[in-house]
Amino acid sequence: MAYISFQPNDYFNTLLYTGNNTDNRAITGIGFAPDLCWFKLRNTAQQHELFDQVRGANKPISSNLTNAQTTETNKLKSFDSDGFTLGTSTSVNKVYNYVAWNWKANGAGSSNTDGSITSTVSASTTSGFSIVKYTGGGANATVGHGLGSVPAMIIVKRLTGSGYQWMIYNKSVGNDKYLNLDDTGSVSGSSANYWNNTDPTSSVFSIGVDTAISGSGAEHIAYCFAEKKGFSKFGSYTGNGNADGVFVYTGFKPAFVLFKETTQARDWIIYDNKRIGFNPTQSQLKANENESEATDTTAPIDLCSNGFKLRGTKTWINESGQTYIFMAFAEHPLVSSNGVPATAR
Repeated sequence: MAYISFQPNDYFNTLLYTGNNTDNRAITGIGFAPDLCWFKLRNTAQQHELFDQVRGANKPISSNLTNAQTTETNKLKSFDSDGFTLGTSTSVNKVYNYVAWNWKANGAGSSNTDGSITSTVSASTTSGFSIVKYTGGGANATVGHGLGSVPAMIIVKRLTGSGYQWMIYNKSVGNDKYLNLDDTGSVSGSSANYWNNTDPTSSVFSIGVDTAISGSGAEHIAYCFAEKKGFSKFGSYTGNGNADGVFVYTGFKPAFVLFKETTQARDWIIYDNKRIGFNPTQSQLKANENESEATDTTAPIDLCSNGFKLRGTKTWINESGQTYIFMAFAEHPLVSSNGVPATAR
């Protein structure tokens, strides 16, 4: 079985820091130049903030809102070689505790003509992550994603106009249904107007005619993820409603896991290996809410050397007979690049 030949934290890393309300504050320690930064204030309610290199450092979008992209000069000021520089906005740098989830792609991007719509793509074929910006035409179309392998998950947000939801394709849900990152809704169908009932390929993904994903003349951003053995995993599991919950195999020790129940209305729950930093992992944030971080002893998980183990009966991670999707990124592969087995924490 072939595993990745790179260290996972060369392409994904979670960074915790405390804000200090100082302008032009440089935060380092990510270990690479990030291309997607997802921020959340932890100890009070505040919107999620996502920034990427393709759109530019001063243009946030919020996973819990349907608002348009804005231009802000006091939030993320620059992407740097080992981190980023911040302004004094409450969402990134007041005297609070913050988490930043960071992914590496390939800088500001370049033109891609693989699809019927020309896109701007920043892609890492090594880690299976790309940032794709395109302008919709109000019609069925294909968009190049630059991964060279088939995406398992695609997250799309229209950047102009308000009231447009975050659209999600997930391989376990299929091309005839969709989910919205900004709300609790269960799987919806049909998605003919969203994914044109067509699976993505190694070069393009398909979009339908809905204005949230193909608004005529409107810019959209897509975050595309292909599965890489030993680094990322996208799948589903069925809850058992038991405190001795399901074990989900990933092939690596997870550094980040995002869950969503697909059969009923539930939140998008985020766990990572830095907030608490030991098992059981109980510190959760909700991608679809502005809520502060919560420690829930009824919904813990263990981050193990080769997957994650559900340790609670909470309905949003382990309701009996219900289906959940997840996306996970590695702290360590089950067998690292130097051949040393990863160990449980």
